[in-house]
Amino acid sequence: QVQLVESGGGLVQAGGSLRLSCTASGRTFGLYNMAWFRQAPGKEREFVAAISLRGGDTRYEDSVKGRFTISRDNAKNTVYLQMNSLKPEDTAIYYCAADRRIGLATYGYELWGQGTQVTVSS
Repeated sequence: QVQLVESGGGLVQAGGSLRLSCTASGRTFGLYNMAWFRQAPGKEREFVAAISLRGGDTRYEDSVKGRFTISRDNAKNTVYLQMNSLKPEDTAIYYCAADRRIGLATYGYELWGQGTQVTVSS
């Protein structure tokens, strides 16, 4: 069973950047599509970005296109979310997720990390 641990969250001013990391335990990381979700206070968890097994395919939620970049390093069992031009509305807990279904889904992921807080001040 893969376990996911996020890191890299913090407080940043609007317009700034952060890079989130999610490191997986186990030797099957390369079998999972990986994704990032976020949940803001009082709102439902929402899809942010996903990446395929070898990184050749990515998918983004419309509001982060052009600002966020998802990538992965299978040798390090790690997926990243580079977040640039951050806005106060990006404030949320960011969760890493893993899934073995074919195709990049935006829901229903089977494995989740504990989350890391991102706060963007105006």
